[in-house]
Amino acid sequence: MRAMPGLGGAGQVAETVTAAPALLLGALPVPVVLLDAADRFHYANHAAEQFFGLSQAQLSQLRLLDLVPPDNPVFLLLAQVRRGEVTVADHDLTLESPRLSKPGITVQGTPFPEKPGFVLLVLQDFSAARALDRQLSFRGAARSVAGMAAVLAHEVKNPLSGIRGAAQLLENSVGENDRELAVLIRNEADRIRALVERMEVFGEKPLRREAVNIHRVLEHVRRLAQSGFAAGIRFHELYDPSLPPVSGHRDQLLQVALNLVKNAAEAITEAGVEPGEITLSTAFQHGFRLAVPGAEESLHLPLVVAVRDNGPGIAEDIRPHLFDAFVTSRVAGSGLGLALVAKIVGDHGGLIEVESRPGRTEFRLHLPMMSEKGDAA
Repeated sequence: MRAMPGLGGAGQVAETVTAAPALLLGALPVPVVLLDAADRFHYANHAAEQFFGLSQAQLSQLRLLDLVPPDNPVFLLLAQVRRGEVTVADHDLTLESPRLSKPGITVQGTPFPEKPGFVLLVLQDFSAARALDRQLSFRGAARSVAGMAAVLAHEVKNPLSGIRGAAQLLENSVGENDRELAVLIRNEADRIRALVERMEVFGEKPLRREAVNIHRVLEHVRRLAQSGFAAGIRFHELYDPSLPPVSGHRDQLLQVALNLVKNAAEAITEAGVEPGEITLSTAFQHGFRLAVPGAEESLHLPLVVAVRDNGPGIAEDIRPHLFDAFVTSRVAGSGLGLALVAKIVGDHGGLIEVESRPGRTEFRLHLPMMSEKGDAA
């Protein structure tokens, strides 16, 4: 039999693997690796290269132990596969180390009969599917907020104008003690009006799309941040220069990036992290599509924009509700910033997801690109 081109000490896979299965495994969109009895990598398809962030040549020099700590449940799974010579699956595993961070992974191990001790591992990352579920929930929450905003704008702003006008008249016709109360009424009316106006941004309006260079948007946000609220914080930019334009609204995407960077800077500053660092990155994710329930076509979201900081992380009790309106961990926060971010990303047909642990929080946006016809591809 012909050997499958791939990994191994001599640059080849187990001799029993034929070329046809190699082509099939290589075409699979899920990561597939073949480990020998010592857990050395003998084969990795293209999806596995992307999963581990390493090429086949690099993986061929490593053992799984070099990427995952020895107490990880995946090694127990491997032992069960080899001991019973049966297929074993485990769900919601976290493969995490200084070189790797992959939460929510389903791992399936299958024995390789022709080579004793060899195990074929299939790694499935369902984080995108969970992100889609959360995003659909965020959109529903955003619609509720939009409806509430319309009611507030109509039912509250007009009476507030009357209250504020009456308070101004009272200021000029009452004594000093009562004047302080009139000023208090006017200031509170202004505060409520400002909150209502912030809520109005959640209104449902048609999105005017154009080709947006996301790198220019990020660069503009970085300059704004470093000249103001993020002065003293170190920025890193990891951009894919070949990234095609985003299909979207420039000002709204700028608002999204500005909110995320501002939140990152505030988290770093409030925690007193030194040195504070924010990383802005972009990437193209080949073949990334998600099926949406009830939709005729799947979402094609190949453009990934990420904002990462080295702050203290997001509290676990807040994470499930992070994009809901009025949810915030800051005393002075209104809890509308991330709710607005989720709505804008949803209006663009995109997804937003977050991973957070102490010392590392990353928000990732999955966005559509502009097609040659001028619409979202």
